[in-house]
Amino acid sequence: MSGKAFDPTDRTLYRDWTEVTIRYADIDPNNHVNNGAINQFFEDGRVDLRQRHMTALPSGVLTGFALVKFSASYHATLHYPGKVEVGTAVTRVGRSSYELTQAIFQGERCAATAEVVTVHIDSESGRSTPLPEAVREILQSLLVGGA
Repeated sequence: MSGKAFDPTDRTLYRDWTEVTIRYADIDPNNHVNNGAINQFFEDGRVDLRQRHMTALPSGVLTGFALVKFSASYHATLHYPGKVEVGTAVTRVGRSSYELTQAIFQGERCAATAEVVTVHIDSESGRSTPLPEAVREILQSLLVGGA
C-alpha cells in the first residue's frame, strides 16, 4: 500500500460498500444499536463483497471457507432510525487464507472496525488447503493498493 499504514477508520481506503438500514430490533435498552447487530452489518458487507465479485465462479468453488478470526472495535454509538455504510477491503491474500478489514460509517464518522481472517479448508480433513486459483485471482484484484 505504497508504504502508508492502513488506517481502518479512513473512509477513502474502501472501494466496496454495502448500505444497511438500522432496524428497530437492532437497538438495546439504552437505545443504542447493539454489538450483535453491528457484527451482522459486518457480515452483510462480507456477503455483499462475495455476491458482487464471485457469483460468476463455477458451482462449488466458494465452498470450504471458514471464518477463523473476527475482531471488532467499537468507536461510536449508532442509533435507530438510520442507515450505515459498511466498507470492506481485502488487505492480505495468503496461500490458504485471506484477510479483510471492514469499517462501519454513518456519514464521515467511523462507528466500528473489524479484522476478519477466512481460511479455505478441506471438508474431509478439516485442514487448510490452498485457495482456489479463481478465488485467489479475484481477491488479489481487490487487494488494497492493487494486485
